[in-house]
Amino acid sequence: MGLVKISEQMHANIRSVSAALSRSINAQAEHWMRIGMLAELHPSLNYSEICQLLIRAEVSGGTLLSAQSCDINPSITPARAVSR
Repeated sequence: MGLVKISEQMHANIRSVSAALSRSINAQAEHWMRIGMLAELHPSLNYSEICQLLIRAEVSGGTLLSAQSCDINPSITPARAVSR
């Protein structure tokens, strides 16, 4: 675990949204980071498709992002990006 420095405005945004969605501040920040990373790795996917990808990974017991999927490789499909 490490520290990440963010602006006061971003922290305020995270705090507001985390309360509204019943998440901890850390869980909300991690959620946004996960969505953002998947959006960069798979720019053709929209938000709904990224959420479906995360849900499938959770249901299948796979990791959300493996070390191999973080390599920017156009041959990685969304289904493979979340497998172990």
